[in-house]
Amino acid sequence: MKKTNYIELCHFSSKHLNVLNSFELPEEQGQFTSLPINYKEVTDGQYRIVILCDTEPVGFFLLHSTDRVKEYSSNPKAMLLTSLSINHQKQGKGYAKQAMLELQEFVESEFPNCNEIVLVVNHKNIPAQQLYLKVGFQDTGERKMGPIGEQYVMNLML
Repeated sequence: MKKTNYIELCHFSSKHLNVLNSFELPEEQGQFTSLPINYKEVTDGQYRIVILCDTEPVGFFLLHSTDRVKEYSSNPKAMLLTSLSINHQKQGKGYAKQAMLELQEFVESEFPNCNEIVLVVNHKNIPAQQLYLKVGFQDTGERKMGPIGEQYVMNLML
């Protein structure tokens, strides 16, 4: 577990549950992601990752090494990132950017076999697209149809 000035990434633990379950998002953001409360149970190959600021959960995402990854990458060493959210009360402080800048080091340390992270972002979700591009993700040029429209497939090679 590596620390930055403010943010660290860690695996989910039950001690984070109450704060994660209280996360809220405005409707316009909620259409693009899923709150941590929806991931009380995960399957093999799904990893709940908590974004901490001074030990307080401020964000959350899932990493997948399941068959679902194959929908977005032919690389057998790729992982899929989904459901990134920052609790609404904690937004605007750069936590998502700091967390995504920590992602590469975290994945290299925790999942040493992984050499690519893929994700999909809705074409209407401009703030998320800008965030991912700023932290080194690239648009692969692939497009998928999601529940609310076209999605861009992006990746980060490690």
